[in-house]
Amino acid sequence: MARYTGPRTKKSRRFGAPIFGPSKALERRPYAPGQHGEKSRRKVSEYGVALGEKQKLKLMYGVLERQFRRYFEAAQKKRGVTGLLLLQILESRLDNVVFRLGLANSRRSARQFISHGHILVNGKKVTIASYNTKPSEVVEVVDKPNARKLAEKNLEIMQIAPVPAWLSLDKGAFKGEIQRIPSREEIAPIANEQLVVELYSR
Repeated sequence: MARYTGPRTKKSRRFGAPIFGPSKALERRPYAPGQHGEKSRRKVSEYGVALGEKQKLKLMYGVLERQFRRYFEAAQKKRGVTGLLLLQILESRLDNVVFRLGLANSRRSARQFISHGHILVNGKKVTIASYNTKPSEVVEVVDKPNARKLAEKNLEIMQIAPVPAWLSLDKGAFKGEIQRIPSREEIAPIANEQLVVELYSR
């Protein structure tokens, strides 16, 4: 499936949020990219604001429109707050879990790690990055030197980012477990999910 592979810093500056993680460029130039980005004062409509919130979530989790809409429809069918349920579905993706555990230094590299067959879920190889993980499932790196060496390097890089409380990590075994479904506070979304719900409900 096609993914956004363009300049990530420009997208972060366009939306004024660290979509792909902390960026020094965003700190140095906290305005939209382009010749007139710093001076631009264009007023954005309510629809434009809501659309931007949706784009931020899509880019952050690396999903395309059709898949994102399926997630929204799945959240709508469940009992509860649709916006929160949507965020929880996105957070439960296997590539996001691998990233949150620190076994990969980005969601993009986590998808590659998974597609190359380096990740097991409950002892079985899973090569689908969008696999929906569930509480009590165990995610681990296959017992192969190259895979574990890469995971070890990533764990060193990612040690500054604490593993969220809804996950547990055994660094020595390159293994993590989903303890429970995350709360909104633990997800700390960079977008207003309620605006996304309103956008799809128009």
